[in-house]
Amino acid sequence: MKLLMIYADQFAYQTRIKTLETVKDHQESKQIENALVGFIQVEKEDEEQVDKVETKLVKNLKWAAKKNNTSDIVLHSFAHLSMSKANPEFTVELFNRAEQRLKDANYQTYQTPFGYFLDLDLKAPGKSLARVFKEF
Repeated sequence: MKLLMIYADQFAYQTRIKTLETVKDHQESKQIENALVGFIQVEKEDEEQVDKVETKLVKNLKWAAKKNNTSDIVLHSFAHLSMSKANPEFTVELFNRAEQRLKDANYQTYQTPFGYFLDLDLKAPGKSLARVFKEF
């Protein structure tokens, strides 16, 4: 898994182009303030160690959110950090499991629409730990 975490004063998105035929047609736009955005690349090899990868994902997101003094976390599938890509159904299930664990730990959690290219608007401060990359 590759995980790029960016703390954003403001993060907004709007669905633009559907990229997976298996997802429902959906139009959505949302703006979230003061959130940690996880740009997440789930890789093929992650399918063999789902519990380990899920735990590391949740721990890293919670750590970075705490460092940036936020309880809002956005999970965004970002299949541009590696050539290896997990099965889309596996990725959705992993995101759902991670989201539930974060909610159970009292985080306000969001997922961007899966299977779509999105218009993104990101306003991120230039401060220590506002941008962190992890690979596991």
